[in-house]
Amino acid sequence: MPRPEMNLFQITPKPIPAPEDCLPGRASPITTSSEHYVNGKSLKPPFPKTVQTLIFAMGCFWGAERLFWQVPGVYVTAAGYSGGTTPNPTYMETCTGMTGHAEAVMVIFDPKIVDIDYLFKVFWENHDPTQYMGQGNDIGSQYRSAIFVNDSNQEKSAVSSFTSYQSQLDIQGFGKIQTEIRYAGSFYYAEEEHQQYLEKNPWGYCNHGFCQVEYEALR
Repeated sequence: MPRPEMNLFQITPKPIPAPEDCLPGRASPITTSSEHYVNGKSLKPPFPKTVQTLIFAMGCFWGAERLFWQVPGVYVTAAGYSGGTTPNPTYMETCTGMTGHAEAVMVIFDPKIVDIDYLFKVFWENHDPTQYMGQGNDIGSQYRSAIFVNDSNQEKSAVSSFTSYQSQLDIQGFGKIQTEIRYAGSFYYAEEEHQQYLEKNPWGYCNHGFCQVEYEALR
């Protein structure tokens, strides 16, 4: 599904809409996949008791999801919508910027195999966390940078990682990180065509794979 070409410098991103201004959504979940297209595992719980969940928003979820499903120790990933108000939103609704949600990737991982700090490394180093409400030409609150955590230990790790990368950006003369760190609310699964999109469409749109710095201590 192509995205329209836009000039970054002609668009002013809108803030996250207030809950009362968001679209009404629907009571029932939209239709989506039951299994991961790449590894065949269930996209929905129950998951093994040994795994943890993090949700990352870093622009378009197509490229973001591929980054994480390739990491050893990641059990399964899913594309969806998080951080907003509208219940059970559709892709088109989220693209209006009027659901409050960001395009996001739910990452289910085994902390005994992959360190949480490595997942943050993947996050920081594959998008521009200093861009406000967007990524590249994808402009709007639905493309904002965010980490949605599930407990105080994850929050502590996220804040520590934020601080480390901001320090590196400061040294190189770059701007301030705009990434939101907050506790996860509801995660709404995206439609089937968006799950593992770049595996189904190898030449599909992707604007990930860059950042201003790499943090040597996590390499």
